[in-house]
Amino acid sequence: MKTLLELYGTEKCSKTNYYKAFLKTRNIQYAFLDIAKNEVNAEELRNLYQNKKLNFTTLTFKNKK
Repeated sequence: MKTLLELYGTEKCSKTNYYKAFLKTRNIQYAFLDIAKNEVNAEELRNLYQNKKLNFTTLTFKNKK
């Protein structure tokens, strides 16, 4: 089963790490999709935006940003 909440970002991004900590402390299940380590994740993120840029940190819920 696919996780409903997805977090696109990188390990080195302070904003991404803030959201990861926020979700963890509230016991909210999410999938972290590292765009620096996985080109498939980066391409998925590009496809979410009309300008095709890597706009992160991005949270999606049920595949909607």
